[in-house]
Amino acid sequence: MTILEEKRPTWDEYFLMIAKLAATRSTCLAFPVGAVIVKDRQVLATGYNGSPSGSVHCTAQGFCYPELSSCDASSSLPSRAVHAEANAIAQAARHGISTDGSIIYVTLEPCISCLKLIISAGIKKVFYETNFNSGEKLLVRDSFIKDGLVKLTQIKLSEEMAKRASFFLLNPTSIAREKLET
Repeated sequence: MTILEEKRPTWDEYFLMIAKLAATRSTCLAFPVGAVIVKDRQVLATGYNGSPSGSVHCTAQGFCYPELSSCDASSSLPSRAVHAEANAIAQAARHGISTDGSIIYVTLEPCISCLKLIISAGIKKVFYETNFNSGEKLLVRDSFIKDGLVKLTQIKLSEEMAKRASFFLLNPTSIAREKLET
């Protein structure tokens, strides 16, 4: 492997970075989440969390509900956000793209509702960056894994790859490689 090859992101890093970029479109005040559905190393759909299409964004109005700064500030009101995974699956469905046998990369471990949706959509593997489920939810998640319905793997972006990606984001990339490799 050459030095240039070593600098390329792995496929998992590549797709996680795309999910992280999708998260930049989030309109959720609590925390941004991004997702990308992939099959045969091709992107099928992306998604990010936010209020349903056509409704006012929490970021636009400055709150989720009147007098509630973000959805996670309440223990009784449900989140207004459609989760990133659900939005990615909906985008694929809207465009007639089958997700059967695909993989999803998500910046946050799917909640149990999204995990059920992922399984029902035929997505077999989930790669996620940050843990989410705890307590009794782990029992449900782990039962799905034990039954062979889905495989979950936590992955991280290396600091070196994040710095390299940052360099690409902050500088023109369509220039001679010698100038890019500084």
